[in-house]
Amino acid sequence: MKENDKNPLAPAQAIIEEKIIEGKNVFSIRLSLPNGGLFSPKPGQFNMLGIPGIGEAPFSFSLLDLDGKSFTHTIRMAGNVVDVISKLDIGDNLTVRGPYGSFWPLNIAEGKNLIIVAGGIGMPPLRPVIYHVLRSRNKFKKIYLLYGAKTVEELLYKDELKNWSEQIPVLLSTDKLTQSSTLPIRHGLVTTLFDQLDVPMADTVTFTCGPQIMMKFVAAELIFKGHKPHNIFVSMERRMKCGIGHCGHCQIGAKYVCKDGPIFSLPDIKRFPESI
Repeated sequence: MKENDKNPLAPAQAIIEEKIIEGKNVFSIRLSLPNGGLFSPKPGQFNMLGIPGIGEAPFSFSLLDLDGKSFTHTIRMAGNVVDVISKLDIGDNLTVRGPYGSFWPLNIAEGKNLIIVAGGIGMPPLRPVIYHVLRSRNKFKKIYLLYGAKTVEELLYKDELKNWSEQIPVLLSTDKLTQSSTLPIRHGLVTTLFDQLDVPMADTVTFTCGPQIMMKFVAAELIFKGHKPHNIFVSMERRMKCGIGHCGHCQIGAKYVCKDGPIFSLPDIKRFPESI
């Protein structure tokens, strides 16, 4: 992004092009830069979105336009910054810094089986991965999407889940079955879906994002089934302030989530006690 070439902490102005209610207390905003500015993030990276006088907060990309003219963030209601952003309308401005951080290593997954495991609000950072692999379907072997949430109402992108299920296996689970759904949903944690996987774990890569405890059990179960730890990649969440590793707010051991992450291989992050 040209605005940030000289100073990585200098924000640009972004315009809200679209707002979408995704579910209870979750919404998406599609943004663009003024004057036709281009934006080239990669799946897994994040932006710092800000409101002058209020503050900034980090948000992963949940959708990337191929032409670089717009980008989307899916946001859960939590905190003062999000409260103000939720009240903005189409045409309003906010500040944006980024893209920051590491990204999902799709090149490592090419030629292998790919398992995508999401939990709750961990689905948005994996959404660009799904669109990428579906556009490049011939570069991957079997692809599975496993997605768990507390309730059916909290499953995001239901129409897209239905469309994706026509191209790859989409396995869903919820802690509580609170309403009927046109999609088949199993009662239980996302790990209960693992018995439906039909891939050789030694030739498989897994991307997972969700609550830290969920990712811990996902990784443990996969390794028990023969998955290679170095082919498991997780997206860590920490309170990030600067986005470039200067402030130390997001430090885990010797790593900074904003700069070294948020995407880590399991062996790279598991050695620190406060991680998974």
